[in-house]
Amino acid sequence: MCGELCLEDCFCVVAIFSSGDKGCWKKRLPLAHGRRGSYVNRRALIKVSKNNASQALLPGPTTFITKKEQSDLNQVGAVLLGCSGFLNLIFIGTISALIFCSRGKGGRMLKKQSSMAELSLQVFSYKELEEATSGFKVEVGRGAFGVVYKGALASRGRTSIAVKKLDRSLHIDNEKEFSNELRSIGQTHHKNLVKLFGYCNEGSHRLLVYEYMSKGSLTSFLFDDVKLQWDQRVQIILGIARGLIYLHEECSTPIIHCDIKPQNVLLDDNFVARISDFGLAKLLKTDQTRTNTGIRGTRGYVAPEWFKSMAITKKVDVYSFGVMLLEIICCRKNLEMEGWEEEEEPVLVYWAYDCYKDGKLELLLKNDREVMADFTRAERFVTVAIWCIQEDPSLRPTMPMVTQMLEGAVAVAVPPDPSSNISSR
Repeated sequence: MCGELCLEDCFCVVAIFSSGDKGCWKKRLPLAHGRRGSYVNRRALIKVSKNNASQALLPGPTTFITKKEQSDLNQVGAVLLGCSGFLNLIFIGTISALIFCSRGKGGRMLKKQSSMAELSLQVFSYKELEEATSGFKVEVGRGAFGVVYKGALASRGRTSIAVKKLDRSLHIDNEKEFSNELRSIGQTHHKNLVKLFGYCNEGSHRLLVYEYMSKGSLTSFLFDDVKLQWDQRVQIILGIARGLIYLHEECSTPIIHCDIKPQNVLLDDNFVARISDFGLAKLLKTDQTRTNTGIRGTRGYVAPEWFKSMAITKKVDVYSFGVMLLEIICCRKNLEMEGWEEEEEPVLVYWAYDCYKDGKLELLLKNDREVMADFTRAERFVTVAIWCIQEDPSLRPTMPMVTQMLEGAVAVAVPPDPSSNISSR
């Protein structure tokens, strides 16, 4: 039966059958998150082409490999991890080629900007920021494009600041992020966004100066021992949603963030959520709703259309928000390759839908008494998250609709299987 379901689905390439609870999971490309383990009683049915049995996982007339000695979880882990590794090699090779080409052109200096965004920002010298951070002494964050240091501005009454020092070795990519951050953050003013005070563009030094968020990132309060109370998490969820509404709908130039995740949500003294790091933001022209660009974002939060040569819209942020919404509800990472219990799935978005579909949300929320005491709202939030992570972007709600559903202002319909519909538009 499980194999037949996969055969009927032209996007299904692997079906996982559990003989214990008769469960069936259909998997699609790209395959990832495989796990070895002989203690799990599951069988893998791998679709292969009838035209060439050696070309597994290709579309066309298909059959299944069903030999028991080849279908335990060790084989599944090898196939999934092998595919994932192959995709990663392609990705790494592409990035390496881009970096090589960039260096061949030489490190071009960023041209002087005269936009209103920059004119509204304070320009700092490198010496000022070096003194403000005591020689870049206290590191408070690190990312793909640079390191963030804590400092204090004497000119602002010793106001605490966060200085993002962009990596000089990144050359042209570094300049693009610097320009993106200036253009996007410089024009934004909202209580749920991190404020940009100014910047430094002196010689080879490029730095961004933000307001300092004392509580750090949301990650520290979700996946570590100290966790936020449920009411605080609810307000953080709503704050992030409102911040995204502002970026998508209320800016003079709509902004796609492209990297929504807990690490990019900072908390102030009152635990108010502030969306940070617009370095990957893709600015849209006023009359433009779709744009094509290279893959951006973070593994586990990236919308499927990034891998399908589809137009990128604001719905990529909606997808990432849905993943993060589940993480905030459950206080666990989307990709949890270690420490998950036998009845759980290593991928949170899959497990959340399975629990929802089977009417067993208590399994998803079992370790949190506060959430269970507010089960009706928690169930509504999970339902909204499942709408957000639909593979077909046209099925995902907009952020204004997401917020209305979260607040209970509109009814939330029963969502379909997130992977049951795919659009190539």
